[in-house]
Amino acid sequence: MSSLVTFLPIIIIMVGLMWWMQRSQKKQQQKRQEQLNTMSVGDIVITIGGLHGVIDSVNTDLNTVDIDCEGVVLTFEKSAIRTFSKPVSLNGISDETIVEAPIDNPIEESK
Repeated sequence: MSSLVTFLPIIIIMVGLMWWMQRSQKKQQQKRQEQLNTMSVGDIVITIGGLHGVIDSVNTDLNTVDIDCEGVVLTFEKSAIRTFSKPVSLNGISDETIVEAPIDNPIEESK
């Protein structure tokens, strides 16, 4: 009886620690799944293999994404995406609207 009383607090602490660790892992998995579900065309991604690219299309039925890597389009499962971010915009202007115009006549210095 005394040995049970001695080990009971240790057993309770271990069960509580295991429950807490499982709970935090479940929260992390849910957060990651929500992030993967919010991926859309144009997002910048990095795969678990280190491939950098832009999402070309998302297939929710097959749970895959097509990634454009400098003209090469590859298909990956969503779980193969390590990180992703939305395209960066400058002062509220998206990258698609920025057009670089050639300079025909440079401004001459005044005398």
